[in-house]
Amino acid sequence: MTAFIISHFQWILALHVIAVISWMAGMLYLPRLYVYHARADKGSELAETLKTMERKLLRIIINPAMISAWIFGLMMLDGHRALLHDGWMHVKLTAALGLSIFHAFLSRWRKAFLRDETPHTANFFRIINEVPSVLMVIIVIMVIVKPF
Repeated sequence: MTAFIISHFQWILALHVIAVISWMAGMLYLPRLYVYHARADKGSELAETLKTMERKLLRIIINPAMISAWIFGLMMLDGHRALLHDGWMHVKLTAALGLSIFHAFLSRWRKAFLRDETPHTANFFRIINEVPSVLMVIIVIMVIVKPF
């Protein structure tokens, strides 16, 4: 498997980057939908529309993109295991794990909205909308700059 990964590394890297971009797009958009959903009247046409948008965003874009990002990322690590000794990689993987945990919270909150519960205020969702951006900045700096 390692020989396959090394010989196809550029393709795997490209697929990883595509998956990460797709994942991040969804992770930045979904909390914004939650801002609107938290302000919408329960059972309103807007609330029902947002439920559909949130479900499709998670199931069609965010979930497959996260799974793909992890698969292609772990494949690259399998092909270049020495990277596991670099400090920047530990920080990057920790931030990626944090993004996955945040993803799980977004999924949990979607289920609450589906039950016509409002898990948090619109202001809460406006603030936590910055979490993926902060994690993305950390990840990009670790990968590009490799500060340690």
